[in-house]
Amino acid sequence: MTYARVFLSVLFLWRSCCALGAEVSLWNVDVSTQKEIVLRKTLYANTTIFIKFQGHVAACEEKKMAFNVSWYLRSSICYNEVFNTPDNTALTMFGMDQRARDDWPGFYSQGYIYFENCSSLFTPKVYYKEFQPILPLVSSTSQEDKATNQTGNVWDSKPDVGAVAQSWSNSPYMFILKFQQEPQPDASRGRREAEDKNLSSDLDNHLSITMTVEMKRHNDYSSPADWPLMTFFMVMCIVYVLFGALWLLWLICYWRDLLRIQFWIGAVIILGMLEKAVFYSEYQSIRYQGDYDHNAVIFAELLSALKRSLARILVIIVSLGYGIVRPRLGTTVPRLVAVGLLYLIFSSVEGVLRVTGGFYGTVALVANLSLSLIDSCVMWWIFISLSQTTRLLKLRRNVVKLSLYQHFTNTLIFSVLASIIFIVWTTKQFKIVECQRAWRELWVDDAFWRLLFSTILLVIMVLLRPSVNSQRFSHSPLIDEEDDEDDEAKEPMLNEAFEGMKMRGAKSDTHASQKLLGKESSQDDDLKWVEDNIPTTVVDVALPVVLDDEEVK
Repeated sequence: MTYARVFLSVLFLWRSCCALGAEVSLWNVDVSTQKEIVLRKTLYANTTIFIKFQGHVAACEEKKMAFNVSWYLRSSICYNEVFNTPDNTALTMFGMDQRARDDWPGFYSQGYIYFENCSSLFTPKVYYKEFQPILPLVSSTSQEDKATNQTGNVWDSKPDVGAVAQSWSNSPYMFILKFQQEPQPDASRGRREAEDKNLSSDLDNHLSITMTVEMKRHNDYSSPADWPLMTFFMVMCIVYVLFGALWLLWLICYWRDLLRIQFWIGAVIILGMLEKAVFYSEYQSIRYQGDYDHNAVIFAELLSALKRSLARILVIIVSLGYGIVRPRLGTTVPRLVAVGLLYLIFSSVEGVLRVTGGFYGTVALVANLSLSLIDSCVMWWIFISLSQTTRLLKLRRNVVKLSLYQHFTNTLIFSVLASIIFIVWTTKQFKIVECQRAWRELWVDDAFWRLLFSTILLVIMVLLRPSVNSQRFSHSPLIDEEDDEDDEAKEPMLNEAFEGMKMRGAKSDTHASQKLLGKESSQDDDLKWVEDNIPTTVVDVALPVVLDDEEVK
């Protein structure tokens, strides 16, 4: 049980780290209510950032307004500087040419666009003849020339319609936008003073302007952080299709010898196949459209929660020996249902809140602690059940089933050791470092746990696969544990109650057997005398006479 204790303690501490969501590349923001925007994304080099505005032109022209849009694009070698900085802190970095820390290098670019009226704001056009120069971030103690990179930077491409900036390397980026509105300069001074009081109230109530920001590279919205994970889900979707085809083939070939637990395995395979397909379609939607359907993502999270719940129940019932050592689960069924429902509820809440953006603070802490506690109870239950099942099979000397559970136990021990090694590596690589330089490996944090369960599922499929000899693993009533315990409990009482009767019965049986042996011996002697003295056929009578006559002659 040492492996179980170590794994549970590590699992409880690690459960607070949840998988990162996919990075969208298309944002629609109502700048009438939100004047300052902070967007974060990992970008490939030469990814172009576009902005465009939509709204009611006639209603906007009545306001006689001009607009100033300023932007600031900043890259950093540290992933946590971009994605872990709060919005209010990030807004203070607008226009900053200094590093957050002296050993956190990066680059930045900035610019602004002036629109003299609403018609100019809503009309798509080329904003710049050349992309704005890239400047290096300098440390607070350095006196580097900030313009060193300005003259040396030459862009190969020209800005397209709506393009404002272009990325310069594969790196995490922070894009900050500020939208400002002001009266048109040709308006009279008296009119400006009269209308100045109404601008802040009437404009926001009657004027709606939507700004669309998109980041794409060659008609592709994918990011370097999400590309490996999208490929992983594609491969895993193919793997689960192969799992399902192989399992269905086994079920068809040996449908007469199926066990009940084999239907559970089939259900988990189907849910895993659907889960991987839905997540892969989510990444594909972001790749080609820049955004995803939130309802589809919520459905994917709920499906994933259901699959993980059934997967834990499957491992528990295999550890309990259902259909192999125990013919029925009995009183264990309510506990299984309770554990499955609790995990399904908390996992669903965690997934939905993470997708909708409400997964932070106290809610995140409660959800993580609840899932950690449930996972700890599940793992403890699994190892306790495995220990009891293995001990029972050793006492009964059932070599076939004992070999099956030894392989399954070795698989779980291997998964525990692999999990501990992986947790130590990820903690060292991502958690206890000040600068997360290895952001390209963040996808492994999500892929490892899915791959680990798929490995355990494959081992379960191989060990409990349908075959001609499936009934060797099925439960036999002659070795039912509950019946054996009942018989062992009843046997002493029967011995005490009928002890005298058994003794008398034993004596009478002894006398009867002695008489029977005497009768059989006397009958054998009589039969032997008859065979020796009484002829049975005519040949036996005539043959001695013929032989005597020939001897006399």
